[in-house]
Amino acid sequence: MLQTQLSKSLNLETPLINAGMAFVAGPALAAAVSNAGGLGVLGTGMAPPEGLRQMIRATRALTSRPFGVDLIGTFAEVGHIDVLIEEAVPVAVFFWDLPTADAAARLRRAGTKFWMQVGRMSEAADAVARGAEALIVQGAEAGGHNRSEAPLAQLLPRMRRAHPNVPMIAAGGIFDGANMAAALCLGAEAVWCGTRFLASSEADAHAGYKQAVVAAGSGGNEITKVFGPEWPGQEIRTLINKAVVTARGRETAAPAESQGEIIGSVQLGGQTVPVPRYSAILPTPEFKADLDWACLTAGECAAVIHSIEPAGDIVRRMTGEASRILEQLSRKVA
Repeated sequence: MLQTQLSKSLNLETPLINAGMAFVAGPALAAAVSNAGGLGVLGTGMAPPEGLRQMIRATRALTSRPFGVDLIGTFAEVGHIDVLIEEAVPVAVFFWDLPTADAAARLRRAGTKFWMQVGRMSEAADAVARGAEALIVQGAEAGGHNRSEAPLAQLLPRMRRAHPNVPMIAAGGIFDGANMAAALCLGAEAVWCGTRFLASSEADAHAGYKQAVVAAGSGGNEITKVFGPEWPGQEIRTLINKAVVTARGRETAAPAESQGEIIGSVQLGGQTVPVPRYSAILPTPEFKADLDWACLTAGECAAVIHSIEPAGDIVRRMTGEASRILEQLSRKVA
């Protein structure tokens, strides 16, 4: 068991949290992480309110332990806030855009913790002013949508100095116990891991997508703005495939030229949905399209992830490694 004030407040056995990756972090992954003593987090993506309710209830059927929900502020509606409150979700994480002041206040009154993921000092200040009870500090090395202004090792200390009374959760490049221990030494109260759990048995990702993660080498991903007719012009760190290479230097022109071109289909909400070229929809197991043209979000740490493992094993191994490293460090200092 490895404890911090934040993990104690949520009755966790380890301050380890899976990132609420849209499309990928479903009930199976969230429940597996929570059952192993961490905090599982659901990624809602663009799910409607009732879809979110179904995900929450499906997770509750798999675990009796606390878990959270990650929402993209752009797509969060009043109905989503209603569901979080009605279902008594312990933690609501917002990403990219702040919730409204009313939504943040409603969540806090209902006893749901409001956390905000941030990548810039200005974003942190805005989140604290809105009442965020913890900040997930996303470094530039993190996968997925990412507009961070610096690597985690620079950004986290700056944010701690600026907001010393707000718990910080480290995100970006954390894939093993050594990284976890380092983040805790930098003052983080917990770690937020995406790519490591993308390469897990329970992640709701296409098998080819998971294999692309473990096969990625150094320099195998980059930040691009080419993906996302559903949400255009957003910076996103993804594995390098044909779509990324073809669009280099033409990130606005390439999607416009391919407008209307369909690369395949995916199942969303029980319906078959066409996938346009350069779509930001991540490949789930039902994804029937050419992965060379798909959005394969992953962080820089994909270069050192070489296996797909059960999420519970990942939680336990990372926690054990971090505990041993911190104990050894304590003895050396003493």
